[in-house]
Amino acid sequence: MKKRMITWLLLFAFVFVGGCAGQGPAASGGGNKDGIVVSVGTTIFDESLDPIKGGMSYGYAFTNSALLRVNSDSEYEGDMATQWTVSDDALVYTFKLRDGVKFSDGSEFNADDVVFTFDTVKANQANNANVDLTKLASAKKTDDSTVVFTLSEPYSPFLDTVATLGIVPSDGYDSAAFDQKPVGTGPWKVVQYDANQQIIVEPNEHYYEGPPSIKKVTLVYMDAEAALAAAKSGQLDIVMVGANYASETVSGMHIQPFETMDIRMVSLPVGSKRVVKNAEGADVTVGNAVTSDINVRKALAIGIDRKAIIQDAFNGVGKPANGFTGNLVWANQETYTDNRKDEAAKVLESAGWVDTDGNGVREKNGVPCQFTVYAPGSDNDRFLLASAVAEDAAKFGVKIDVKTATWDEVGTLQYTNGIVWGWGQYNPTVIYSLFHSSSFLNGYNNVVGYHNSTADASMAKALSANSQAGAIAAWKQAQATANADYPYLYLVNIEHCYFVSDSLDVSLGTQIAHPHGHGSPIICNMKDWTLK
Repeated sequence: MKKRMITWLLLFAFVFVGGCAGQGPAASGGGNKDGIVVSVGTTIFDESLDPIKGGMSYGYAFTNSALLRVNSDSEYEGDMATQWTVSDDALVYTFKLRDGVKFSDGSEFNADDVVFTFDTVKANQANNANVDLTKLASAKKTDDSTVVFTLSEPYSPFLDTVATLGIVPSDGYDSAAFDQKPVGTGPWKVVQYDANQQIIVEPNEHYYEGPPSIKKVTLVYMDAEAALAAAKSGQLDIVMVGANYASETVSGMHIQPFETMDIRMVSLPVGSKRVVKNAEGADVTVGNAVTSDINVRKALAIGIDRKAIIQDAFNGVGKPANGFTGNLVWANQETYTDNRKDEAAKVLESAGWVDTDGNGVREKNGVPCQFTVYAPGSDNDRFLLASAVAEDAAKFGVKIDVKTATWDEVGTLQYTNGIVWGWGQYNPTVIYSLFHSSSFLNGYNNVVGYHNSTADASMAKALSANSQAGAIAAWKQAQATANADYPYLYLVNIEHCYFVSDSLDVSLGTQIAHPHGHGSPIICNMKDWTLK
């Protein structure tokens, strides 16, 4: 197993923007000789940059490179490793390391650093929610350029995990300092970190592929509206915007959309409304009287017009989604067509949902076919999307009330209402998180309360598979089983849109398909950017 289609760059993790607003520092953009100024949202400031603590676990080559990286063809290739093999029993992973690599402080990179990084994360697993090494039994070096990982049991996503963990120096690691100024083998080094203001990076002169050509990049902390205003006033070279702003014009800049893995979908609780105990023994209300009917969920899936919804909400930017995206090797995309409103109406009528009083809303046994969908956080795009879905669903008698909620509120609303979620990652374990029965009542996982023993068995088979082909087949089977019950209403595979200075080339040819990330995914190939 040398190269393969990527299945993961970021571990199962949500990246949220929640009520953050800041103007950031005054800066001169436009590709001046001192460098460029970039707004990539605020989430890069949310937590430590230290890989040991889960920082920068998107797999981007930024400050700390991992053993593997993904290329623009969605294949793994070597970064700090040049070769790797997997034993027939899928328990032993052997990596040959790249020679002649140095950290940004000039120290030599070798197998000791890899072993130290993995051992330290494993020993402090509770402090790193983004890199799961619980299946790692040992990490050992056989010589300065070879590392052998042994697992306690077959775990097919381990190679994906390796691609997300940046390596730190064994001799120079400083837990406190690395939160803001990590030392790594990546193309950039942090020279200034002002919390909730800016991060300034400069090229790592020791980077093995040669230092980036841009001499300085300032990442500024701004909310979306402040960033767009700053771009219009010439202070920024790159800014991410929502699709609803993509038709605007900014002098000296052009709009660039990027392919993503980023899906927007609505969770639909599958059980009847009831009270259950969580792991701590507390009472939790779950379920919904309307979405618990599979006929309602199916009617929504086949009845809505995704293309029209995307046009209404996102100015047509994005692709209709009936499942996870085709650029994920493990995705089992549904092939059914939507906008079948007459058929959706028949499904509802056959299940007893009829419009008895002519008000346009169906009902059954006195219960109106009506439920609430919440757009969380300050994400206006999600609100617009939910509103467009509600308008379309009303055409076949389903009434959806659209409301907003903070992320704290979502924690109490998610088990009984629809929520507009954003998901986008390469790791197939997202399927486990969304569908496995054991994930219910565990954070943002399986909020619909889905439980299917056949799907659970397929997911268990996928995790323990001793070949990538076997894992992929099992993941696809799990999705096929679960999606037949319509627990989530897939809507759109969004495109990430950025205004980019006309003086800057962000190398579309080397961009990877973006995962979920609220702006930051564009930095995946920042080392390749050039000023024209």
